[in-house]
Amino acid sequence: MVDAALIQQCADPTLKPAIVERFIERAGSEDPLTVTVRSGNRVVLVPKATNSEEALALIRDNLGRNTVRVGITQYPAGLGILEAGALKPDLVDSCANIRMGTALFGKVYRVVAKWYGNPTDKDVLPQVFDDAIIAWQTGYFEGVAVFRTEDPGEEKLTEPEQARLDAADTQAGLPENEAESAAPAEAAASDANKAGIRIDLSGIGGRP
Repeated sequence: MVDAALIQQCADPTLKPAIVERFIERAGSEDPLTVTVRSGNRVVLVPKATNSEEALALIRDNLGRNTVRVGITQYPAGLGILEAGALKPDLVDSCANIRMGTALFGKVYRVVAKWYGNPTDKDVLPQVFDDAIIAWQTGYFEGVAVFRTEDPGEEKLTEPEQARLDAADTQAGLPENEAESAAPAEAAASDANKAGIRIDLSGIGGRP
């Protein structure tokens, strides 16, 4: 479990700490030096990095050829750069990785929520969160490259687990056949993390 104080200090303020914890638990890693490399749907075995220099070397060796995820949030390496030499060590710095990753996940969540019509129903929000996690892992949601698309606008995000619990309280006694519908995002081979396209992340996490 990632230290709660680190989350409180470093995470994007538009995300509640409980959401950040669930996001990292579902899609991230406890080791800030974790480098995950995929080629299509295949995981590429790489040596475990023992320091930041080794982690950055792994990233540089694979960036542009494979999909590379880095650090606690498994941030997609390569966004916003033109070449591997422009990589910065903050990719594997715990606080910086959490800051960048949660800001980008907040954007992904807003993209998914907009597709759902920005729902407020507490029984729908957990499904929005689940699809946002899938979109984070694949890089796509309903054919949209979520890391490259425009941010639909900053909103304070409701905690999905609390929404699920609240919905259970208010829906007590309803027929069992009124189950929520699932609309999982399509898992496509993700190439959104490869270098070669400059992505402007200056607006992520910015105040309106």
